[in-house]
Amino acid sequence: MAEPIKLEIKRPDGQANVFDIVTGVYTIGRDEDCKIQLPHPAIEGRHAILTVRVDGCWIEDLDSAAGTTVSGKKIDGRVMVGANQAIGIGPFTLSFLSDKMPPASVENKAAPAVEKAPPAREETRPHQLTMEPADIEAKRSIKLQIHRELVERLDVKRLTASRIGKDELHERAKTTIRGIVNEVRSKLPAGMDPEALMKELYDEAIGLGPIEDLLDDPEVTEVMVNGPSHIYIEKKGKLILTGNTFIDEASVMAIIERIVSPIGRRIDESQPYVDARLPDGSRVNAIIHPLSLVGPCLTIRKFSKKPLTVQDLIRYGTITPELAEFARVCVIMRKNIIVSGGTGSGKTTLLNVLSNYLPETERIVTIEDAAELRLKQVHVVRLESRPPNIEGKGAVTIRDLVRNALRMRPDRIVVGECRGGESLDMLQAMNTGHDGSLTTVHANSPRDVISRLETMVLMSGMELPVRAIREQVASAVDVIVHESRFSDGTRKVSKMTEVVGLEGEQITMQDIFEYKQTGVDPDGKVIGHFHPTGAVPTFIEEIAARGISIDRSIFDPQKWKE
Repeated sequence: MAEPIKLEIKRPDGQANVFDIVTGVYTIGRDEDCKIQLPHPAIEGRHAILTVRVDGCWIEDLDSAAGTTVSGKKIDGRVMVGANQAIGIGPFTLSFLSDKMPPASVENKAAPAVEKAPPAREETRPHQLTMEPADIEAKRSIKLQIHRELVERLDVKRLTASRIGKDELHERAKTTIRGIVNEVRSKLPAGMDPEALMKELYDEAIGLGPIEDLLDDPEVTEVMVNGPSHIYIEKKGKLILTGNTFIDEASVMAIIERIVSPIGRRIDESQPYVDARLPDGSRVNAIIHPLSLVGPCLTIRKFSKKPLTVQDLIRYGTITPELAEFARVCVIMRKNIIVSGGTGSGKTTLLNVLSNYLPETERIVTIEDAAELRLKQVHVVRLESRPPNIEGKGAVTIRDLVRNALRMRPDRIVVGECRGGESLDMLQAMNTGHDGSLTTVHANSPRDVISRLETMVLMSGMELPVRAIREQVASAVDVIVHESRFSDGTRKVSKMTEVVGLEGEQITMQDIFEYKQTGVDPDGKVIGHFHPTGAVPTFIEEIAARGISIDRSIFDPQKWKE
């Protein structure tokens, strides 16, 4: 049956249509996404699965209420179908018009699980690398039907509205799912673990579906959902395609809604993208149709359950004890510090570590788009921006919060990221007594940070001359800590740079420390070393005058060679 074969479908009115079909897996039902759609009230949304293989054809009823018949006999599970045998699904009749098909076996045995069926569509789905298309389609259909039954038996929205406790809601969901799966246990395909199925259903009903286990994996740092069928993860700096999938696009949308609703965000066609966060601080971005052409996309940058410390960064090779000590002194000295780097270079993680050096005796105000920072100090005020409502009103921007923070008597202001007009307000705050502030900026190098700040100040709408902007930047910014992501996935502080001042029209800077890559080993791991440039911070005497001790030898390249 390498060539197409004829499938005849007789409608309730007696009209017959003949179609050419090739080897593959065909869902049958009244839902629009079924490959063979039979619109009739007596037919389930997903009623049956037709498997066409080179060695025969099989029909499987998906535990439908009306059932499926072959030659007038109701079937249970999956049976083989021969040429000219009538398949009855509701008032429709399907039959193969081919004398080249193998006859149906007398015993009507199920198709062997070890035989591989070619996919029904041309594209290769990632999970088909490890599972047969028939098994995948069967699992999707079974999960979909059980999920619908769960919705009918357990109205989660109604229970939530009735203020039922979270633990009781979860327990009811577990009990209901277990009851439904036990009812259909005998009809599950061979090899499908009922316990694993129960967990998947529970995760999709109450948790975050197939990404729940990925988020629990401590080695996974990022989860990327590209539509319902493609889920990638980042592990040890490398992208990996998983075999996990959602049931359909509606399931992905349900998970996105479950994430964004509790924090007052929304996502729909009028606002088709959103930034949010999980309860543990993990950063979430979602984008849907019509902007995304591959289905709902979800990107989650995980935060470690246990916040990383400076000792962790030293152990991972992100920073050395000498660089960490210099950063600590800069924070205590109330130097204004900008952490820069590209996307995914670890800026927020490093900012969180640096913020741990802030004294317990000071009042700290943090300002973020989505609250991710986790400061250990007691006296912390956390502020989070707010998007506009459905009428397009009520938005509170980072810039609004920065201006408001100046009236809150802050000792330190920590801004999660400067990306627009708030940069001007931040610079003015740094220049008007609110020194010791911390923030992050997207940039490719410390020198690019200056250019980015100039551009972002212009985005504030204030028509300032370039020299005035540079004077503000040179006076406000003291130290830039630049972090880079290397080819092997590791993150390292590639430069620690001091902003010295303004000479003529140019802002002068000097690198204090830098990381130099010298090569790559056979395993692709980056080889290199940290070293001081020999430049000494201009505020070194100020450090001594403040009674803060620092080993000056850390700035001497000769000492590092010894």
